[in-house]
Amino acid sequence: MPGPMRLGPRGYLTDEEKENKPKVTGKLLGRILGYLKPYWFQFLLVFIAILLSAIIGLQPSIITGKIVDQALVGKDMALLIKLLIFAFVTMAASQIIGVLERYINSWISQKIIFDMRNQMYDHLQHMPHAFFTTEKQGDIITRMNTDIAGVSTVISGTLTSIVSNVAVVITTLIALFSMSWQLALVGIVVIPLLIIPSRNVGRTRWQLASEAQEKSDEMNQLVNETLSVSGSLLVKLFTHEKSEYDKFVKVNDEVTQIAMKEQRSGSWFRVVMGMFTQLGPLLIYFAGGLFIIKEVDPTLTVGVVTATVALVNRLYRPVESLMDITIDFTRSLALFERIFDYFDKTVTIKSPPEGGKPDMDNKDIYFQHVAFGYTPDKQILKDVDFTVPGGKMYAIVGPSGSGKSTIVNLIPRLYDVDRGSVKINKVDVRRFDLTYLRGNIGMVTQESYLFNGTILDNLKYAGPDATQKEIEEACRMANIHDFIVTQPDGYNTEVGNRGLKLSGGEKQRLSIARTILKDPKILIMDEATSALDSISENAIQDALEKLMEGRTTIVIAHRLSTILKADCILVVNDGVIAEKGTHEELLKQDGIYKELYETQFRRVIETD
Repeated sequence: MPGPMRLGPRGYLTDEEKENKPKVTGKLLGRILGYLKPYWFQFLLVFIAILLSAIIGLQPSIITGKIVDQALVGKDMALLIKLLIFAFVTMAASQIIGVLERYINSWISQKIIFDMRNQMYDHLQHMPHAFFTTEKQGDIITRMNTDIAGVSTVISGTLTSIVSNVAVVITTLIALFSMSWQLALVGIVVIPLLIIPSRNVGRTRWQLASEAQEKSDEMNQLVNETLSVSGSLLVKLFTHEKSEYDKFVKVNDEVTQIAMKEQRSGSWFRVVMGMFTQLGPLLIYFAGGLFIIKEVDPTLTVGVVTATVALVNRLYRPVESLMDITIDFTRSLALFERIFDYFDKTVTIKSPPEGGKPDMDNKDIYFQHVAFGYTPDKQILKDVDFTVPGGKMYAIVGPSGSGKSTIVNLIPRLYDVDRGSVKINKVDVRRFDLTYLRGNIGMVTQESYLFNGTILDNLKYAGPDATQKEIEEACRMANIHDFIVTQPDGYNTEVGNRGLKLSGGEKQRLSIARTILKDPKILIMDEATSALDSISENAIQDALEKLMEGRTTIVIAHRLSTILKADCILVVNDGVIAEKGTHEELLKQDGIYKELYETQFRRVIETD
């Protein structure tokens, strides 16, 4: 999947852009036009405004010729004033139409961005959990923000710029040839003299700027690594201050040298462009003077020559832009292709049509010969087969990486099985209404996540309609209420980004309170008390036991106290349920569980 590219200058594509150059197909163009179609009337207004602006924009140049030929040569002050007023009115009208065109254009582009962002957010919300574990978060944010925001540039920049430039070129050429076809030809020949040098120098400056950016990135990397808290500590402990300083001086010198080259190149560029900007009009004046003196065209006047110079100058930027039309078009298609790449990602886990809502209260959970792997070539679960009776509490233990969390993630369909089935009340979870299924399952995970907001906001995420009394009761059960009320803002205390203003134990207890508030039919606890110290854990054990009462519960635990309370212990190893039974039964088997008990669980007996 192509990622965000570093763009070259307007004159050419970078190697990366060439490599990821999109294929122009009718399907792709039709899909893009689908977003523009709802705003066809507004686009029509924009195009009319562009055409009017192009026609009116000719008038100041044409009027300049009339001022020279009629007002100045004829010494007619009244006509001079009229022509100046008319020139001012046309310039004002052109500006007003331009403002109107930009306003409508901006409105269209923002509306399309609004539509695309809503579509993208809705689509990503329904992507399976696997998508978020494999995709880089930065790529997701880039698609949502940078890429979709770039559509505004395509619409208000590339699309209308092409239309505007074509309109200006056509109307200007018509005006030039209608005044003097001979001077028009001279003027057209002059245009490459103005454009080619700027493109060549622009390419050189881009290459220097790219080198400067790479060296600047290298310098920033060095600064970030050695001047961060951890980096600076490492430098001090290994006494590398001098060597790191030498490295910084070297890369800083390289950045400085490249920057100086770029500035020198820019200076010569301005000199060259200044010369060619003056040379073009001089050639037209020379040709015009020659035609008048030699009487090549008796109708040719000084005013026509002056107007020609003005109109040729008006052609320069539109022609330069149109020379890059292929580049702009390619970049625009690449932008849409990156956005469509996300839109085309399949939502593999979704509610079936007419999804069922079977009773889940104290109903059995069945794992029937379940196989699953995060990638096709590596199966985590090979043949997992067990039943959790309704209302019972089962514990899952096993070596690290054996698939304990994977098993419980299959129940709310965070992933779907590759083979076999997971059933609740004898109904395959894939036949459930997905919202109903997940709404009746409560999960407390090892890593508690809180949104950047208040404690109350995070608690109400489980029950938007919950009363303050219900919220406080849930927090008392999770042994977090007393902490909350001691804060200056109480339940309105800000938790910070990802809950960073709270300790791990406080976040975990809030997570437990949030699950209590949800009041689920099935409870899943994945290392739910791992972030708590022994005192905190003991303080909420009774609350957790009350929460488990009357609910089918599956617990992944590393503390012996939790495991001992289980009605049955499932031992996962090598993708299967290798052993199952009570604590005493499993110890007698002298197998994997006993080994885990001897190497892991006994270490924490004292703390339990």
